[in-house]
Parts: sequence; structure tokens; C-alpha cells
Amino acid sequence: MIFILLFFFLHWFLSLFFHSFFLHRYASHQMYTISKGWEKTFYFLTWFVQGSSYLVPRAYGVMHRMHHEYSDTEKDPHSPHFFNDIWQMMWNTAKIFRAFNTGKKLPEQQFTSEYLPVWHKLDRFGHHILTRGVFGAAYITFYILFAPSAWWFLLLPIHFLMGPIQGAIVNWCGHKYGYSNYKNGDHSKNSTPFGVLLMGELFQNNHHYDKDNANFARKWYEFDTTYLIMRALNKIGVIKLIPVIPVPVRH
Repeated sequence: MIFILLFFFLHWFLSLFFHSFFLHRYASHQMYTISKGWEKTFYFLTWFVQGSSYLVPRAYGVMHRMHHEYSDTEKDPHSPHFFNDIWQMMWNTAKIFRAFNTGKKLPEQQFTSEYLPVWHKLDRFGHHILTRGVFGAAYITFYILFAPSAWWFLLLPIHFLMGPIQGAIVNWCGHKYGYSNYKNGDHSKNSTPFGVLLMGELFQNNHHYDKDNANFARKWYEFDTTYLIMRALNKIGVIKLIPVIPVPVRH
């Protein structure tokens, strides 16, 4: 049992970290700068830890920029206020993601004018159904070897869809449940203590108020784990955090 729990939480938090650190705070918002070598390294690690649920950075970045521009309106790719449940919202997000990733739908220029990290060879390989299938088979094999009973296999769908599930939790809960520090003109909320479990991503009200600030926490009881790791990486020179101009407070 201990091996299954270790594997599950290791997969959850590694996937969540690179989701937050690379896809969200770099690909979408450019909250820090890095060398091309480190960009490739984090790009590769994002693919590797997300595995079967790999989210292509350029498509993710475009959708997330749309989410901020159209937050909680009908043009928002994943506002929970236009769907009956989280699964409908995930399906709608997946359709838009596939359209952007395959080129069937071109995003508005305002969402591609800023830098988007692209690694075409890795994206083609990582997004391929066979590659995703190999990761899925590896997860199943691990559970066959170490699961003490069949009940543990119920965790496998989370492994298969780890990236989208984490994104859906943040967008659904972060725009429905919790409290607000700021008036943003949308339904964004902060959720504590669950913000800790999502490594800071559930402080959505703070983030939507000041979207270019790498620190999503504002109150003393809000804890942004991803930002703390980013500060450490900044201190040792792996990344360079971009200073932000404070946004005037609107309570």
C-alpha cells in the first residue's frame, strides 16, 4: 500500500508543480525568464511528469490568456457558471484545447502576441495517442505489481487525466467556492486550506486581481508553495523573477 500512496502523491504534486510553475506562470504569464537550456529542461519535465495527460504549453497558454480576458463570461473557455457540472466544463475545455493544438481553430492575435514556448517535436511525440498509451500502461503495471487490492485501481483514472483534473478543480472551485480579497468583476475566489493542497493555484481571486504577480498569496494565512520554490530557483540563478508594479487595491 505504501508504494501506491507514494506513487500517487509523487505523481500528483510533481504534475501539479510543473502545471503551475511552467504551464501557468511561465507559458501563460511569463512571470520569470530562463535560459533556453532551462526552458527545454522544464518543458521536458512537464511532459514527463504529466505523462498520459500532457498539456501542450502553447495551447494551454492561449486558453489561459483567454480565461483572464473573458473571465466568467460566455467566451471564457472554462468558467463553471455556464455548465451543469465539472465534467461538461472539462469537455468544453478539451474541445477548445484540441482545436488550438491541431490548428483547426486559430486564436485571436492578442493571445499569441506575447511569447509562447514551443517545442514541436516533443509536442508531436508527447501528444500522440501511442505515447499517452505507453504512460497509461506503465501506471497500470505499477498498480498490478503493488496494489494490495482491486479497490486501489480506482485511482488510475486520476493518473490518466492528472493534468486536466487539476486544471478543472482549480477553475471550478476557484470560481465558485471561497472568499474574495478583491473586486475583480468576475466570480474568482480564494480557497483555504485547499489552496495549499493545490500549491497556491486556488488563490484565484488574488491571481485574477494581479495576474502578473508570481505570488498568489496575500493574507498571512495564504500559502503559495509554488512561489516559494520559485523564489529558491531565483536565488540560485535558475530563473529570474520579473518584478511587478503593485496594482492599486480595489476592495
